[in-house]
Amino acid sequence: MALFEVTAYDKKVYEEELRDFLPDQILDVHTHVWLDELIDKAEPDPEEVKRTVTWPSLVAKDNSIEDLQETYRLMFPGKDVKALIFNDTNGSAANNDYVAESSRKSGFPALYYSHPEETADEVERKMREGGFLGIKSYLDLAPKYVPEAEIRIFDFFPKHQLKRMDELGGIVMLHIPRPGRLKDPVNLHQILEIKREFPNVRLIIAHIGRAYTPEDVGDAFDLLDQAPDLMYDFTANSCEYAITEVLRHAGAKHVMFGTDMPILRMRCRRIIENGTYINLIPPGLYGDPSQDSHLREVTAEEAESITFFAYEELLSLKRACETLGLTRKDVEDIMHNNAADLIEGARKSIYG
Repeated sequence: MALFEVTAYDKKVYEEELRDFLPDQILDVHTHVWLDELIDKAEPDPEEVKRTVTWPSLVAKDNSIEDLQETYRLMFPGKDVKALIFNDTNGSAANNDYVAESSRKSGFPALYYSHPEETADEVERKMREGGFLGIKSYLDLAPKYVPEAEIRIFDFFPKHQLKRMDELGGIVMLHIPRPGRLKDPVNLHQILEIKREFPNVRLIIAHIGRAYTPEDVGDAFDLLDQAPDLMYDFTANSCEYAITEVLRHAGAKHVMFGTDMPILRMRCRRIIENGTYINLIPPGLYGDPSQDSHLREVTAEEAESITFFAYEELLSLKRACETLGLTRKDVEDIMHNNAADLIEGARKSIYG
């Protein structure tokens, strides 16, 4: 049985809109690999406030390295797709080990999923043991006493870890916190603080700083232009305005493709309402849509023209490239070369 269905409409979108636009080599700079059986499944605290949205967890219970490779085979026929892989937000030690094993097996580079309480020496030791090229973490790992709206970057990426990444020249994949997303002034000033204090960190602003709507962007790039060596991925982001603006400001050499797999296997079309995003989904496919305010079911008829979120993201990139008059070489840089250069730079810096 196939991992998931590829419909006639999916094939039409890929063949008519994407196959020729995409280069032969693709490097997905933002993917999650984990096994459900390796998650630390402690009893949930009924008093604990959930810090994450629900909808991403509805797509797949886990994502083995074999599932990831099969996903690329199904969704990108004729393309050579590789990935930068890391643990899911569960962050379990066993799944970090699984990511390291998956990296060795597949040849895909990987990041270590760090926890803020770890010392710099612990992080470096685990990185070297697993052959990791840097670190990824998540706002959910910030101390529980910090309210979600008040979490700061240094609550889950403490400076002692960033200092060690600076010394090593490692990659830091940053999913910024706070309801204001990219335009939040605390986020913006802390991003610049990282680049000022730790200039050798290979910092990636994931999801274009979670700018999933035009309202999330604000004038953020006017400030972030002060750090011209920042790298961005547009993972799980189909906001054409945000993709256009990050390319306009940062340039095609500083933007990278990512999917958040397995999340972008989701069938959805994203719309914007009142400054927030809504994922339009087929009826019955992901359970009760009332469990997450970002979900809304469409009719069965409309669902026939809903394809993979990954395709929607790439269609937005294609339109942004057309708006800016980007070249074939620019697209190759965005889809492969920038990530390949970043990864190789980290590899040489850490391991010689």
